[in-house]
Amino acid sequence: MKYFIIYTLFIGGILFLNCSRKTGIQENIFVSDLPLKGKTNSFYTSNRPPLIPNPLIKLPLGSIKPKGWVLNQLKLMAEGMVGHLPELSRFINEKSGWWTFKTRGWEELPYWLKGYHNLAYILNDKNMVNEANKWLEAALKSQQPDGYFGPPENKKNHDHWPNMIMLFIFRSHYEITKDPRIITFMTKYFKWQLNIPRKYLLPESWQKYRGGDNLECVYWLYNHTGEPFLLELAKAIHEKTANWTDGIPTPHGVNICMGIREPGVYYQQSKEKRHIEAVERNYNTVMSEYGQVPGGMFAADENYREGYTGATQAAETCSMVEFMYSFESLIKITGEAKYADRIENIAFNSLPAAIMPNFKGLHYLTAPNLVQCDSGGIHNFQNTGTMLSFSPWKYRCCQHNVSQGWPYYSEHLWMATRNNGLAAILYAPSEVNARVGSGTKVTILEDTYYPFDEVVNFTIKTPEPVEFPLIFRIPGWCQNAKIYVNNKLKNKNPKPDNYVIIERLWKNNDRIKIIFPMKITLTLWKKVANSISINRGPLTYSLKIGENWKRCGGTDEWPEFEVFPSTPWNYGLIVNTNNPESSFKVVKKKGKMPFQPFESNSVPIELHGKGNKIPNWTLVNNCAGKLQKSPVKSDEKVEDIVLIPMGAAHLRISSFPTIGKGPDANEWKKVK
Repeated sequence: MKYFIIYTLFIGGILFLNCSRKTGIQENIFVSDLPLKGKTNSFYTSNRPPLIPNPLIKLPLGSIKPKGWVLNQLKLMAEGMVGHLPELSRFINEKSGWWTFKTRGWEELPYWLKGYHNLAYILNDKNMVNEANKWLEAALKSQQPDGYFGPPENKKNHDHWPNMIMLFIFRSHYEITKDPRIITFMTKYFKWQLNIPRKYLLPESWQKYRGGDNLECVYWLYNHTGEPFLLELAKAIHEKTANWTDGIPTPHGVNICMGIREPGVYYQQSKEKRHIEAVERNYNTVMSEYGQVPGGMFAADENYREGYTGATQAAETCSMVEFMYSFESLIKITGEAKYADRIENIAFNSLPAAIMPNFKGLHYLTAPNLVQCDSGGIHNFQNTGTMLSFSPWKYRCCQHNVSQGWPYYSEHLWMATRNNGLAAILYAPSEVNARVGSGTKVTILEDTYYPFDEVVNFTIKTPEPVEFPLIFRIPGWCQNAKIYVNNKLKNKNPKPDNYVIIERLWKNNDRIKIIFPMKITLTLWKKVANSISINRGPLTYSLKIGENWKRCGGTDEWPEFEVFPSTPWNYGLIVNTNNPESSFKVVKKKGKMPFQPFESNSVPIELHGKGNKIPNWTLVNNCAGKLQKSPVKSDEKVEDIVLIPMGAAHLRISSFPTIGKGPDANEWKKVK
């Protein structure tokens, strides 16, 4: 009888545990500095041995459907210059070497197609898909018997750089179509690269600094095929790429934004800490001297230059989208949440201001303090000629490369994880469709006004209860985030730049709500005259300056514009540096999110504060004068001022002097 009772209790316990799992009674919530380790993902291609396991795995193109303001950026791209670049660019036509394979064809068409192809499929626009595939099919047909593809002139010049960009397009195309030709095509090409004399593999110029792009594509193919020769090629590419492990081999801004990740990419094979450590060391080296400004970028108006480090120095639009992609790549390799913060910083605060709100033009350079976008050539930049006016016709590299910015950002909103889970990495209105758990296909709807609002809501749609880990990034700026599951608070005091991992049995219509409290903070830029920038959540705020857009060229359909200030810009802030929230009022606009929130007159949120004019702060070489040491004296009257999100300010003061009255306050000297 005793043994019967024990047996009954044992069986009952098992049934209870099983029932608990099936009914979702069991739940495990914890906080970690990294996403899940352990098993691989059963449904999405990740690193295969001997490469290190990657904690985050990119979902195939088409898995994520952007919504809201993000979708609007993509629509504007399609309606604007990206969707019509074949009409505007002399490099995208049937005279191009990427069509004839007899004439010259370099980076321009691949740059454009890299973003345009993915944009077409994200928007599910058949005409755009047909246009993208026209160029892709031409590139596929160009492959020679030895495996080389592309314009023969590039082969003659031993220039692999344009092909590196095309490889990204082939990867994306395979993700959404599973076209088997892509695998065969890339295998043949990489065998060609392996077999050419080493002196012809990445010998010089852009390709030598940007070999990490080539390397990343080799690993992508290896993860699909497991061909051992690819690891041999990867080692050769790393050895032939400029040495990013021991330092920064070039002052060129775009090269830095691309090349900085190369040791981290190779770390997947080498497993040597010096490679992954080099990434952060190089980043800190650049940012500690040239990146002492808001917006996530650094001063390199072509190259970084000693002494040119302030808020009036600028970054290329190319640099912005490439820096974003480097961080999108590195977060997959390392899982470190700081890379998502860096993506958002650039995407929200720098990239939108480099482009016209209707996406019908862009300019070459954008600075945190930029109070005039004229078409003249007299500025404080390395290059002469027009750099600041907005045009769909000019700025060759940026004109084409800008196409990848928002599509690639959209593709990294969500990622798959080990243990067949999902992770919300970049917060934005969206829908993700993915396989989780034992193979159930779920849809998660993300409804939010982030980054303009604190609340992010998620709704799970599943045909059956399914157990899987759902992971949420806690941004580095956020303290005291609150997480609710089905209206029940589930906080675990998550630290910034960590992940909250929820393992449970998820059911249809389960809901998660996250509140990211957005406090007003300031950043002190000691190296740039003790200037400050004002932040709320992931957004930095700029002085709202009246924008007078004046046509300066182009056509009636595709005009070019200069932008001049119609209101004063030379203000210092009156701010309580110990309690900046007390110095500003948050004003949220009523109604729906505007179609284009990154436009000065349609922003959904403003900060209202106080400031004084600084009369001696004037234009120098058509740029805002260099910042002088704060605090600054001013006898001008106190005025109400309005700050708007930095990304919406096409004219902007984002690094502010502060106003002081005491003996430490400084006179602003007039510069002639």
